[in-house]
Amino acid sequence: MRNEKEHQYKVLIVDDEPTNLRVLKQILQERYRLSFAKNGEDAINFAEKDLPDLILLDVMMPGMTGFEVCSKLKSLDKTKSIPIIFVTALNDDTDETKGFEVGAVDYITKPVSPAVVRARVKTHLSLVHAEELRRTRLQIIQRLGRAAEYKDNETGMHVMRMSHYSQVIALSYGLSKAHSENILNAAPMHDIGKIGIADSIMLKPGKLTDEEFSIMKTHPQIGAEILGETDSELLCLAKVVSLTHHEKWDGTGYPNQLKGEAIPIEGRIVALADVFDALTSKRPYKEAWSVEKTMDYIRSQSGKHFDPELVIVIENELDKILSIKEKWLDE
Repeated sequence: MRNEKEHQYKVLIVDDEPTNLRVLKQILQERYRLSFAKNGEDAINFAEKDLPDLILLDVMMPGMTGFEVCSKLKSLDKTKSIPIIFVTALNDDTDETKGFEVGAVDYITKPVSPAVVRARVKTHLSLVHAEELRRTRLQIIQRLGRAAEYKDNETGMHVMRMSHYSQVIALSYGLSKAHSENILNAAPMHDIGKIGIADSIMLKPGKLTDEEFSIMKTHPQIGAEILGETDSELLCLAKVVSLTHHEKWDGTGYPNQLKGEAIPIEGRIVALADVFDALTSKRPYKEAWSVEKTMDYIRSQSGKHFDPELVIVIENELDKILSIKEKWLDE
């Protein structure tokens, strides 16, 4: 029975031998949308135009070899993420090593086994599907983060800048690349709780009353409640960031008056990145501060608002921070 979900995936098969194309067509045609190319040049042109989800690529072809085709596809922005499986009669370890070095994800040896071909193709397309889900989830998180910022009379560029600042700080502080990337992707949700604050408070042009400010200070908890209980590592981290980015090193922050290292490192990092961008950006109620004035303020808050170690980190990484600021200018 045809699997309609699998059938949506596009597979490009590249081989100069018509017999090999027919064999692979027979194996895969019931499950996937197939396209064919008989040489490397056509394969590259077709891949750029049609963007298949997976490529099955012969190695020994006249003109460009499969290794050369793979290298070219991996050098192009449009095609570099397409997984490539070599289908070849070559079975020397050196050939296999070279294939992986130029960017292939797998090898299938000729003469092919139908069961092996179907299993390998299904496995790598499942990874494509997982990556699609990851990208979609990140886009949703980023857009929700921007929604909260728009309600706060800020531009969506704020969440882009402060998220990238957070990643730079995390890496320099010594967190792993994966952890730092998770902070980058969780940081846009830091103010999601502002969605739950009344417009009469969020959009008030003047100073908030004590009662209004008390309501405003509930947005970290609201954000944590919006994000809720989840088994997603990224959303769990977003919840931590939402709940703790207004805590202060000396314990005078909110909502839980956490102090020092009791504040999760992710919250400490996002707090610093958020304040740096807020101060150096123009808002309806203020002009942008200079970088020098902002850094003077941040230094004055070392050990009060901010983790002293992170203040040193942002000073050391200021060139990278300013490059990000220049890249994500307000529209």
